[in-house]
Amino acid sequence: MAPTPKLRHCLLALAITAGLAAAPVSAQTAKEQELESRIAQLEKQLNDLMAELKAKNAPPPPPAPGTPPPPPPIQVTTITPNANPGTRFFFSGFMRTEALATNTDGGEIPDSSAGRDLYVPGGIPVGGADEGTDLNTHIKFSRYIFGVDHTTDAGDKLSARLEGDVFGGALGTQVATNTYGLAVRHAWFSWNNWLFGQTWSNFMDPAALPEAVDLVGPTEGTVFARQPMIRYTSGNWSFSLENPETTITPFRGGTRIQSDDNSLPDLTARYRWTQPWGHLTAGVILRQLAYETTGTGAIDDTQMAFAGTVSGRYNFSPSTDLRFALYGGQAIGRYIGLGVASDAVLDATGDLEAIDGLVGFVGLRHAFTPKTRFNIYYATSSYDNDVNLTGNAVTESVDSLSFNIFHTPTPRLDLGAELRFANRELESGADGDLTRLHLVARYSF
Repeated sequence: MAPTPKLRHCLLALAITAGLAAAPVSAQTAKEQELESRIAQLEKQLNDLMAELKAKNAPPPPPAPGTPPPPPPIQVTTITPNANPGTRFFFSGFMRTEALATNTDGGEIPDSSAGRDLYVPGGIPVGGADEGTDLNTHIKFSRYIFGVDHTTDAGDKLSARLEGDVFGGALGTQVATNTYGLAVRHAWFSWNNWLFGQTWSNFMDPAALPEAVDLVGPTEGTVFARQPMIRYTSGNWSFSLENPETTITPFRGGTRIQSDDNSLPDLTARYRWTQPWGHLTAGVILRQLAYETTGTGAIDDTQMAFAGTVSGRYNFSPSTDLRFALYGGQAIGRYIGLGVASDAVLDATGDLEAIDGLVGFVGLRHAFTPKTRFNIYYATSSYDNDVNLTGNAVTESVDSLSFNIFHTPTPRLDLGAELRFANRELESGADGDLTRLHLVARYSF
């Protein structure tokens, strides 16, 4: 029987294949030989990789007799599953113990008031009897700082900080527990050049502050304010919109009014110039002052106020530097000295009149050795009160001179002692003095 066409085609294909297989190796072209050589190299590399992978995945050899088993992992999964991959976390702060021996000749600083824990210029007693020395100790300014930083694949930089201390008010008495509540200091996040949240006012230059045992230091001569804001930084420039608040002295004096009637934020702008010798900054602030009441004798008034500042630090050498700041203008009262003066005063018709002020400080720091350093600083503030409106019981001026010495026996451990002489004078001419010895032991981590 003759083969079918389909069978004939299969037989022809087999014959051609057999012929090719029987052809001598020498009939291969140089290109085919090169290709076969390359294939052989790739097969060898693949075999080597598979052998290496097999060795890595092989179970570890059994421990030698008598060897204790390894400890279990502390954490097998991330503790922050919601964080962006690659986010960096840190936790830091310090523990701080303080002792303050205070003498005032114009009366006693009230028990359990903030003036017992730090220097409050507006709290210097005036007009009372000479008070003996009071001793107070506390740990209220011990601090924690939690932070995160992240850079996205696109290059965007994200950061956040949460910082607090235990100056949040007494939860127990000095009789037994000395318990205090946690308090927020800073709470902000940033995205590239933008910052949102609570931190130092952009009208303040923290880098110019002298090293002090007191929490602030030259309190009556510097801005000291932390508040919510939106801040934009570009190169040396920074601009912010900050939480507004107006402090007001009633007509002819009385209890200070804190008004939250503002409809516009405080606007600041600052320029910072950094050089090898140190830095210099200049800044301005524009504020709306506002007060509104209802009912009989209702008041509704707003005023705009403007002030400026220059500050900086000059390095004479790696061991010696000079630090300074000057603030002047309208309605700077609530920003200066923990509110030593008001922003404005009410006149007889209920209109606001801004109070002008001029304040500043200068400080010299010198390190005798890498472990021991000395600081001296002077701070002052004065206010142009119209006594026909404010009365004569408001603060006209405050100043203080302070000396301190720090010793660092081992890294991150600081022991400090500070002696301060301060004076507050009223528009009436009455004044009061404060003398304080302030000791601190601080361990930073």
